[in-house]
Amino acid sequence: MRLQVIAVGRLKLDYARLGCAEYATRLGRHFPLDIQEVRDAHRSKGGDAARFRADEARSLLGAVAPGATLVALDERGREWDSRAFADWLAEQRDAGTGTMAFLIGGPDGLDPEVRERARVVWSLGRLTMPHELARLVLLEQLYRAASILQGSPYHRD
Repeated sequence: MRLQVIAVGRLKLDYARLGCAEYATRLGRHFPLDIQEVRDAHRSKGGDAARFRADEARSLLGAVAPGATLVALDERGREWDSRAFADWLAEQRDAGTGTMAFLIGGPDGLDPEVRERARVVWSLGRLTMPHELARLVLLEQLYRAASILQGSPYHRD
C-alpha cells in the first residue's frame, strides 16, 4: 500500500522540516511514501475563510492519486489510540487498498467537501495545533503504526 500525504502550505519552521524529514525517511522503509505540498490560498485581512478553504480543497483533491482512499485530518474526526490506528491501517492494507491519501488543510481548516469525500475523518486529538505540527504528528503516527505492525520495539505499550 502506498501512502500519500497532501498538505496545504510549506513547512517553514525548522523543527517541522527536520522532524518531517526524519519520519518520512523512517516511514519510507515500510511503505512507499509521497508527500505533496499544495499552495495555500492568498489570505488578506478581512478575507473570506470559506473561500480560502474552498480554494485549498480544489488543490488538495486535485493532488490525490486516482483511486486513492481519502483520510481527512480534522478536529471533528474520529480519535484513535496508536494501536487502534495501526490495526485500521493493516485492515486497509489487507483489503487491497492501493493508496491511502492523508489530507491536511491550512490555517482555516478543511472545506466540508474534503470531509464529505473522505472515507475517514481523523482527529489527532482535541487540542488545536498548527498545521505544520499536525503534519509532523501524522508522519510520526504513520511510522509508529508501521512499527507496531512489524513488531518493532519503537512502540512500547
